[in-house]
Amino acid sequence: MIRYVLEVMYDGTHFHGSQLQGNTPTVQLALNKALSTLLREPIVTFGASRTDEGVHALANYYHFDTATPISATFCYNLNALLPAALAVKQLYQSVQPEFNARFDAISRTYRYKIYKGKNPFYHQRALYYPFALQEDLLHQTADLLKQYTDFESFSKRNTQTYTFKCTLWDSYWEHQGDQLHYVVRANRFLRGMVRGLVSTQLQTARGRFSLDDFKAIIEAKNCTRADFSVTGHGLYLEQIAYPEGSLLPL
Repeated sequence: MIRYVLEVMYDGTHFHGSQLQGNTPTVQLALNKALSTLLREPIVTFGASRTDEGVHALANYYHFDTATPISATFCYNLNALLPAALAVKQLYQSVQPEFNARFDAISRTYRYKIYKGKNPFYHQRALYYPFALQEDLLHQTADLLKQYTDFESFSKRNTQTYTFKCTLWDSYWEHQGDQLHYVVRANRFLRGMVRGLVSTQLQTARGRFSLDDFKAIIEAKNCTRADFSVTGHGLYLEQIAYPEGSLLPL
């Protein structure tokens, strides 16, 4: 058996999340079905990052095992079987047979996009947010987050995580054309964490919370204190990094 890894991208509005949920349309189910059809054997994929309903991905990774020879047209043929909202960008072979797409990732980067002026071409691609914002507070809250490692306040309930500790390497807001983006890179993320970070920062920038309130929310380690109200369709899983040389492109 050889362990292969797929790098995929998808429009999250067409799926009920990325993780398998019975016969509910998800990214993992679509991949499993297409791979099983193409390789003519039951294939089960294992994903690097779980994304919620509506959340997009520019790069998510799934590993799977097969002894069936892979042809040069594999990605083309697989894309022909996948729904239009899901595409394979690259196929890799793992150097180590026990490689795990989830646990071997060393960092993940998310980007959340908002826009102020109504634009039909941004519909379900970013969050329409026509409210006045104190951008200086956004920059302060984003920078403040890097001083913390316990993000229990930004983890939704009913999570199976063993720890709420995360290391944030990047946390900042930037303008991209007429949009405002929040970018965050960390070693790991908790369930609902990025949306919680974004929404609570936006509430602070609207004057609902002070900077001291924002600090208190982080330190409370209580998810009922944070805000999670922003929608999923503004969120993008942008990049996942693995140790150099662990994946060989095919």
